[in-house]
Amino acid sequence: MNPRLEGYTAAVLEAPGADAAALADDLAAVERAVLSNGALRSALTDTAVPGAGRRAVIEDLLADRVAPDARRIVGFAAEAVPAPEVPSAIGWTAQRARLVAESRGSGESPLGHSQARERVGGFAAAQFEGLDVRALEEVEDELFRFARVVESTPELRAVLTDPELPAAARRGVVRSLLSGRALEATVRLVEFTVVGGRARDLVGTLDWLVERTAQARGWRVARVRSAGDVDGEEREQLVSSLSRLAGQPVELQVTQDPALLAGVLLEIGDLQVDATAIGRLRALREHLSPANWHRPASGATEGDAPRQGAGRGPGHQSEGAG
Repeated sequence: MNPRLEGYTAAVLEAPGADAAALADDLAAVERAVLSNGALRSALTDTAVPGAGRRAVIEDLLADRVAPDARRIVGFAAEAVPAPEVPSAIGWTAQRARLVAESRGSGESPLGHSQARERVGGFAAAQFEGLDVRALEEVEDELFRFARVVESTPELRAVLTDPELPAAARRGVVRSLLSGRALEATVRLVEFTVVGGRARDLVGTLDWLVERTAQARGWRVARVRSAGDVDGEEREQLVSSLSRLAGQPVELQVTQDPALLAGVLLEIGDLQVDATAIGRLRALREHLSPANWHRPASGATEGDAPRQGAGRGPGHQSEGAG
């Protein structure tokens, strides 16, 4: 099943007050309606219709017909998976809700690096829907700080990534550390990252979530490594330039690295801009590598230019010579 849909469905089913049995009934009813109604099935499986359009169609149709949480899940499924797979995806969500209702859930299955992150991202998408900009900003800060704690505390990292420790116990460790100290949304995100992400990528996934949280409030995170301090005016210039580049507001995360000698290294999305002295030195070293360095021939003086026709052999005459 689509990892993003897995995470999103888990978030809705695990939310406080969620009625998994009622959700399972509603989702199963939607699946039956899609399979029995040719026009609706065609609309949801039409590859020419973008995901957002499919979501709008089904959410409009289900308004006041099913519970809001069922409508959310079906709408997300219609957008997240390829069009031909929408009916089976809705059926999968109904089965998943039924398993949770009957306490027969087997936890999150192991996934590869990128798919595990996408599953966590689906969970985050559901979490972000109920948060305003101020709350999203707080979640972003809390995730960033917790990632640094995990990164710098090997004992904690070992506990949270121990596959022999039951998922409930690892969730309990997170809740004991963050409950009352962070927003409930942050606690739930970290809990799911611990059990739904890849253990070896825990810190990386938390940092990835920081960026996703920033994007959710219309920002992009720009990581800036600077040889020296970046003052207020320089920050404003960087924010202005990077915002124009990204097409949306940009938030800076600045760290100092004297090893860069001078300048800054910028990372925003897939773009990296190296304006550091050490970067220029590396580029110069590559330019002057043995493959690109041509020593003057024996007897030649610096500045000698090759003559036209050089190397064509003795006695060669130019065209037109008699």
